[in-house]
Amino acid sequence: MRLGSGVFAACCVVIQVLGVAVFLRGFFPVSLRPVSQVQPQPPAPEPAAGTSSNWTQLPPAIFRKVIIMLVDALRDDFVFGSKGVQFMPYTKYLMEKGFAHNFIAEAKPPTVTMPRIKALMTGSIPGFIDVVMNFNSPVLLEDNLIGQAKAAGKRVIFYGDDTWIKLFPKHFVEYDGTTSFFVPDFKEVDDNVTRHLDTVLKREDWDILILHYLGLDHIGHLTGPHSSLIGPKLKEMDYILKKIHISLLSKEKEASLPHLLVLCGDHGMSEAGGHGASSVEEVSTPLLLISSAFHRKMGNLQPPKHVQQTDLAATLAVGLGLPIPKNSVGSILYPVVEKRTMREQLRFLHLNSVQLSRLLQENVPMYEKDPGFQQFKVSEKLHGNWIKLYLEGNNSEVLLNLGKKVLKQYLDALKTLSMSLSKQVAQYDMYSMMVGAIIVLEITILLLLSTPKALCQNAAFEIPLSSSSFSLLFYLMVLILSAVHVIICTSAERTCFLCSISWLMAVGVMMLISALLCVIVALLTKTFENVRPSAQNLAASSSGWSELDLLILFGTLGHVLSLGASSFIEEEHQTWYFLINTLCLALGHEVFRNHFLGKDLDHNLAVEQNIKKNAKNVLQYKNDYVDVPETSKIYKASSSMELLPKVYEKWLQLASPWFILICCRLLRTLNQTGVQWAHRLDFGHWLTRGIIEARFVYVFVLGILFTGIKDLLKSQIIFADVSIKSLGLWDIYNGLVLLAALLLRPHNLPVLVFSLLIQAVMTKFIWKPLKHDAAQVTIMHYWFGQAFFYFQGNSNNIATLDISAGFVGLESFIEVPALFLTVFATYIGPILWAIHLLSFLSSENNRSSAISHASFCYALICSIPVSAYIILVTSLRYHLFIWSVFSPKLLYEGVHLFITATICVFFIVMDQTNLIKP
Repeated sequence: MRLGSGVFAACCVVIQVLGVAVFLRGFFPVSLRPVSQVQPQPPAPEPAAGTSSNWTQLPPAIFRKVIIMLVDALRDDFVFGSKGVQFMPYTKYLMEKGFAHNFIAEAKPPTVTMPRIKALMTGSIPGFIDVVMNFNSPVLLEDNLIGQAKAAGKRVIFYGDDTWIKLFPKHFVEYDGTTSFFVPDFKEVDDNVTRHLDTVLKREDWDILILHYLGLDHIGHLTGPHSSLIGPKLKEMDYILKKIHISLLSKEKEASLPHLLVLCGDHGMSEAGGHGASSVEEVSTPLLLISSAFHRKMGNLQPPKHVQQTDLAATLAVGLGLPIPKNSVGSILYPVVEKRTMREQLRFLHLNSVQLSRLLQENVPMYEKDPGFQQFKVSEKLHGNWIKLYLEGNNSEVLLNLGKKVLKQYLDALKTLSMSLSKQVAQYDMYSMMVGAIIVLEITILLLLSTPKALCQNAAFEIPLSSSSFSLLFYLMVLILSAVHVIICTSAERTCFLCSISWLMAVGVMMLISALLCVIVALLTKTFENVRPSAQNLAASSSGWSELDLLILFGTLGHVLSLGASSFIEEEHQTWYFLINTLCLALGHEVFRNHFLGKDLDHNLAVEQNIKKNAKNVLQYKNDYVDVPETSKIYKASSSMELLPKVYEKWLQLASPWFILICCRLLRTLNQTGVQWAHRLDFGHWLTRGIIEARFVYVFVLGILFTGIKDLLKSQIIFADVSIKSLGLWDIYNGLVLLAALLLRPHNLPVLVFSLLIQAVMTKFIWKPLKHDAAQVTIMHYWFGQAFFYFQGNSNNIATLDISAGFVGLESFIEVPALFLTVFATYIGPILWAIHLLSFLSSENNRSSAISHASFCYALICSIPVSAYIILVTSLRYHLFIWSVFSPKLLYEGVHLFITATICVFFIVMDQTNLIKP
């Protein structure tokens, strides 16, 4: 079958997107398998050696009421650092007086709100896929603290971030939600929570009160952690905490049990003001447990201990007399129960150990050999001996020492069990990863082998799909891969994604892999049969590489190799800044050589000869008594008039690469991104934008896009009218520019302006005069698109993702528009440069098969780093920074590949010569 190179490239990238999706499904871990049970299981009885204990039920609650005050993006240094001393005096007073246990709770990445709420309420560790689910949080079906409280008849009230309402519908007896995505609001979003306090604190018809304040997080997104707005917001939070604490103290006089006030954050805040990654500032959150039951001696203020955020679920469950959530990997915070009797302490720790050991049994086949499980069994046996002595009435020193020994043994077992279970979350589905990686690599090899024919003049080549050797190898590979699939799926200890799909789909995947392999073998065979390079051919091919071609080649390879280092991934923007700066220097050298050492001198000589010829023709009319100037005068006047605009344009062309360099240097200072210099001040500033105005812009954008699509459809009907198609493409480009201007933050509008300016300068003075081929122009567009991705302030860190763009002009979350707007706003640079490439090539009538070549080059230049990176993350899956650095980059690469596939499909739709030929 004969295919145009554009159609072939688009099909390849679409298949590669499928391969990346399978790889991502295997790479990103799923949650632990929950404990299997049909009905609620009774609590584990108290161990007793040779006797029967009368403690067979859950221990009674330690606290009567619990208030959770969650301040979004509350960093640990906002409470325990200098800001806490200055702006949170009452909180500091409680710590100094000994009314609070202070911890620094580590939040696992991804540090976004919805996964952190899950961790706090279930004690489990959510996966990276929850970053996507954070936009529209589904109902939480996993066993959790809120569900346990409702089942026990406790009344829960909630005010704040409506993510809780989506996760726990029908769980709250009273609630009032606020949206978390309208970032410019950091006052009313908190006032809507505080306005309920005066009333609810006077009431007695609730057991748990949850308050989720968003204002601090919004300030961080807008102005960063060192803004002057941070201090007043911390003062406000301190005043609210004081108000709640004083109210609880006034009620404890007639209460039988003390109350508990929890101050915590869901995640921290990076130095740039965002969150989502794993920097120390993002994962370190304060956790204060405040109660009159914790009163200690003054002057005994200890530095906060480091614990896991997942420990809070088990601690609150014990404090409220509830079962610990079944999937919790956390341990009870021992200081909360250290004032209880020894028997109660051991009972709490035993219940926690039993819950963790059951979870371990469900997820680890050889759980008996796990050190944590072995420690638990030793602890349980010693606990039984202690209970026997206790029930016998032994009050000697032996009982006390044994109790301390059992206590320490339990704490060690809990720590080891928790670590073992946390490691299980990072288990990979290697089968899915390998299948996805094979598909991606096959596509990349296929594109590389097809490059010579795909970039030839007719931009079409034959795909060997029907040869006999192909058929034989194909069926053999399908049989072998199907057998491997059966063996893996019948012997896998853990559930594999590919084993869970239907057999029909699984066989389809095997057939796809086999077909791609056969096509590669056929192309290799044909290449070795037809290519007989001679010394002259080799010399001709080597001389065909220009300096610009070599720069593009080595620049692409250098970028791919740089992905092997975590530091280069964190600072990838520096790589692209270096590449486009080097490209500008190379273009400057080419422009200089073209004007002073090459074609420009020949062109000027041709102009002078033409002028002299015209002057001689004019002199022939002297005999007709016409007053004609002398030849020299005619020559001088004509020469000066002809050469003046040429000289002017010449100097503009010479200055254009340096002008682009200056623009790029200015754009680098607009947004500090990456990790090393993200905290430095830049020239960005923020303004607000109204909903009504945004909707007007949407109407204008839709109108412009409609006009462009109408012209494109007309050009498809009138096949020969290329000008209509070019006009339609420019209309679509202008509409997308207008949409970009709406979605970009005001301080980023210069990025858009400089992008348009650089495109105009390079079109006028670089690409047209120097007559670069379609492949070179395509790769230059790709490089500048990548650079402008980082000029926006983006990075390979999830914390820099601007989700507020998805809510411009929307009053509430609407999934499809919000997702589209967020993705478009994030990838404005690559998208606009790709559409400009298509518009530019469509307007060049003398470029045969240019769009086909552009589509192929775009697919190839994006496919190479994706393939290399998949191999890299597979080999480095146990690297220290795999979740903090490499995994977010993998998500960005997956989305970028999807956008590239969409662009390639759009290219072939616009290219009327890209037809499947028999």
